[in-house]
Amino acid sequence: MNPLGYLNALRAFEAAARHQSFTAAAEELNVTSAAVGQQVRSLESWLGLPLFTRASSGNARLLLTDVARSALPDIREGFDRLRVGLARLKEASQSTDLTVTVSPAFAGKWLLPRLERFQQLHPEIDVLLNTNLKTLDFLTERIDIGVRYGAGNWPGLAAIKLMDEDLFPVCSPNYPALADGKLSLEALAQCTLIHDLSMAGDPSFPSWRTWLDAMEQTGTDASHGLRINNSAAVVQAAIEGQGIALGRSVMVRDDLASGRLIRPFGEVKSAVALAYYVVYRPECGELTKVQAFRDWILTETAT
Repeated sequence: MNPLGYLNALRAFEAAARHQSFTAAAEELNVTSAAVGQQVRSLESWLGLPLFTRASSGNARLLLTDVARSALPDIREGFDRLRVGLARLKEASQSTDLTVTVSPAFAGKWLLPRLERFQQLHPEIDVLLNTNLKTLDFLTERIDIGVRYGAGNWPGLAAIKLMDEDLFPVCSPNYPALADGKLSLEALAQCTLIHDLSMAGDPSFPSWRTWLDAMEQTGTDASHGLRINNSAAVVQAAIEGQGIALGRSVMVRDDLASGRLIRPFGEVKSAVALAYYVVYRPECGELTKVQAFRDWILTETAT
């Protein structure tokens, strides 16, 4: 039989090899473990050699034979190329709509002021922005590409870093506590601190306590103030003079350039562990519309 006649068996073998278990492979492929075992045995019969051995001491974990281990990378690469080819066929049969997922804050403070440049470069692509606050599943929600803020590790997604961030206080140039556009650390204790709770569950997300500790102000109280669960609204509250906010450099770049915000502590800043990444499913990375947006946003963030 032609090797392509054994595609299902190869798929079962690859899944079983990855999980080292027929049962786990069966759950992934939505079949029974007996069916996976039968597919693997049919492949072994056609090849005339074993692909797995069982671990000793009663362990049910599957172990690859040496020849199977050496062939596995080529088989995986073959499936990757098949996925790319199918994605291209799917692209040819679909519209040029591009669904982009971003947070509402990133959309409002960074992407939307620049998106017209992408549309001028690619008028044939219709962009649909999905600004759902929840972390979306790209496959089930039909997301093509997105921008996420974090440590750069999202299972099932390719991630390319776009921008790092710095952290520093910002406020309105008309904030009453300012003296000649400046503010002392002592005066900060009497100001309203605006807290960003948009990622309150992530200990890596910067907070006033993070910044004060970096400034060696461990005795300054950072618990009081105004709390908001949207980063764009935090920036807007600072623009309107409601207090001092922690400015994340990407979020406040345009407002600083326009003079709507100032940095009352000058160039003092601290680094942030998190960053912005462009993310997409690896099998969609060669789609024309995904490549177009990815290349554009990488160029845009490099300037």
